[in-house]
Amino acid sequence: MRPFHLLRLGVFLMPALAALAPARAPRADVQRTEVRRAEVHGAVYDSIAGKPLAGALVQLVAADSGSTYGRTVVSDSLGAFRFADAPSGRFTLGFYHAVLDSLGLEPLLRTITVADGGSVRADLATPSAARLRMAICGAPTPQNSGAVVMGIVRHATDRAPASGVTVIAEWLELSFGSGGMNRRMPRRLATTRETGWFAICHVPSPGSMTLMATRGADSTATIPVEVSSSGLLRRELYLGAARVVAAVPPPRDSTQKDSTTLQVRRLHVGDGRLTGTVRATTDGRPLAGAQISILDGPQTRTNARGEWTLTDAPPGTRMLEVRAVGYYPERRAVDIVDTVAPLKVALATFKSVLDTMKISATRTVDMNLVGFQERRRSSVGRFLAPRDIAVRQPFVTSEIFRSVPGLFLDRTMDAEEKVMMRGLFEDRCEPAIYINGQWMNGLTSGDLDGFIRPNDIAGIEVYMAGQVPAQFQPGLGGCGSLVFWTK
Repeated sequence: MRPFHLLRLGVFLMPALAALAPARAPRADVQRTEVRRAEVHGAVYDSIAGKPLAGALVQLVAADSGSTYGRTVVSDSLGAFRFADAPSGRFTLGFYHAVLDSLGLEPLLRTITVADGGSVRADLATPSAARLRMAICGAPTPQNSGAVVMGIVRHATDRAPASGVTVIAEWLELSFGSGGMNRRMPRRLATTRETGWFAICHVPSPGSMTLMATRGADSTATIPVEVSSSGLLRRELYLGAARVVAAVPPPRDSTQKDSTTLQVRRLHVGDGRLTGTVRATTDGRPLAGAQISILDGPQTRTNARGEWTLTDAPPGTRMLEVRAVGYYPERRAVDIVDTVAPLKVALATFKSVLDTMKISATRTVDMNLVGFQERRRSSVGRFLAPRDIAVRQPFVTSEIFRSVPGLFLDRTMDAEEKVMMRGLFEDRCEPAIYINGQWMNGLTSGDLDGFIRPNDIAGIEVYMAGQVPAQFQPGLGGCGSLVFWTK
């Protein structure tokens, strides 16, 4: 935490120097008067989070020359503070909290006047989201939302601010034209200051995006974040180094019978350590044998009490996956730092997730699903309903096709991962992808994951080459088609 400089050195030294001075006899003609003390009280509020700010250092310092008054208190769980012994005069009131660092702000000060024996209410608050957006990014325009993502990048080892770090924000934009779907992946970059602070302007609001921080060989994972309708998001990132080791994964499906032909995975490991528990949301019982893993990193399983310890984890901000048979998986961003509290994860059963799904049907959706069911009864393709998808436990939509025979997730020459299938004239080809009847040309697996979530899918039609109905065949390319219907 930065030192708070509102209380100056003289406030503390002057009473001490006065005590060392020789005592003087009081003059007979001086009349003694009683000094009546006043109360200064209020609350500290986080205007962005919409809640009181607990643990803020609140300071009251005399602004009049010659006065030596200075006090510090800490706001309570309700953000409240109180000074009970303030003399009359003018004062400077301010507060400091770590949230000010994440906003890139200096301590916020205000001047108040106190009368003898009175009571002064003086509340303190961080600026509103609208004021911060305006100050950092300027006024919004039809082309730019004015929304901003800000925060601090810190070293995972000691939590010190990290300067010169590149923070990358990306999101997916899709538009439709006469030629089909147009895909665009905007990217914004920012470099942290000496304090580790960064701000990225004109991000989608509300909207989903990803963040990653990198400097040299050190980096964070790419984590998903959600920007609310307020147009402001705070997120701290922790930068850490990782060692790379080689590992061979087990076969993913029956088409990969010989594990020796699999590509070697590059696992990221380090000196980090995480602990936690996994329980069921229905009855709170511990889940034994649940798989805990860091994406592209080490993994472990829970014991009979649902407890787990993950060692050799790469330090920094990472993505954690939790899976258990019969339960809906969870993926969350975690900060692997020097000290971190045990994580508590609760998994819902597939039945509870499916039972709470509500479909707001429209005439168009009804007609789409009628066509899906008709083709399911008469066509030769493969059809996946919501329950077929749920049993595969996909985190993202593209993972569904890891277990569908004849389909693969491959990286193309330009290093983009796409869904591929066996073709008529080649071993693997790129199928046509339709979403609610609209041809989506050139989708990568990342685009697909960003556009459709697994629990939004009402049905998938998989047609290999030679099986495709005419309405889902954009050309004579010799490849098949994937058709998605959403709820």
